[in-house]
Amino acid sequence: MQQISLLLLRISLGWLLVIWGADKVFNVEHGMAVANKFYFGFLAAESALQGAGVLQMLVGLAVVVGFARRWVYPLQVLFNSASLLAVAKSVLDPWGWVFSGSNALFYPSLIIFAASLLLIAFRAEDRWVLERA
Repeated sequence: MQQISLLLLRISLGWLLVIWGADKVFNVEHGMAVANKFYFGFLAAESALQGAGVLQMLVGLAVVVGFARRWVYPLQVLFNSASLLAVAKSVLDPWGWVFSGSNALFYPSLIIFAASLLLIAFRAEDRWVLERA
């Protein structure tokens, strides 16, 4: 059960990065809107956004297959912590009682961040990975 759980966690978290990265590459207008709204315009240039999207997809694919985990897991935590910080008011106040513009749908950013840390914590126990093949 542990191996199945770690595999599902790795696939779902990695694929989330692939989806987010692909959005930056193939739906540039949406990526720009997200960068401007949540990330203070960081990477809000088409080429920078698309480059970041490609990197994010590569990291996501490496997470999915369990390749170079010592390097890609911390990068995954970095990506997910940036997302968590961007929607922090929605995590702290999901119903908008204190912060206007909060959205309960962003609360899972905290769960995604915690799951990313779990992959690092249980890296040695995860045996169904490419780098062990």
